Amino acid sequence: MSVSFTAEQVAEHNTRDDLYIIYNDKVYNCSEYLDEHPGGEEVILDCAGTDATEPFDDIGHSEDAREMLDSMLVGELKGGSKKSNNGSKSGNSSSTNGSNSSVLIAAGAAIAIAIVAFAVTRK
Repeated sequence: MSVSFTAEQVAEHNTRDDLYIIYNDKVYNCSEYLDEHPGGEEVILDCAGTDATEPFDDIGHSEDAREMLDSMLVGELKGGSKKSNNGSKSGNSSSTNGSNSSVLIAAGAAIAIAIVAFAVTRK
């Protein structure tokens, strides 16, 4: 494969008309597939410009779906295994960041509620 992209370059392709995703360290242009996606365009738009490996695998796509990616291949990720997230930074995948953020928010809310409950019952 001759074209290589950094995670930052892929992150720039994050609109409906110019939509790239990363899957297993390869870069795919999914712009023309949005209207055809059986799960709806929103699923792909949510992954625009990021590493979609985990969300793609979590859905349990068929072998046919994986083969369809071949026609959308535009390059590979420079350095490989550097996953992009929704902010165009290298690091964890957006799905992992979303899960971690949700857990942190839930834990913070639980702690805040416990502190308030303790303070109220102590009076």
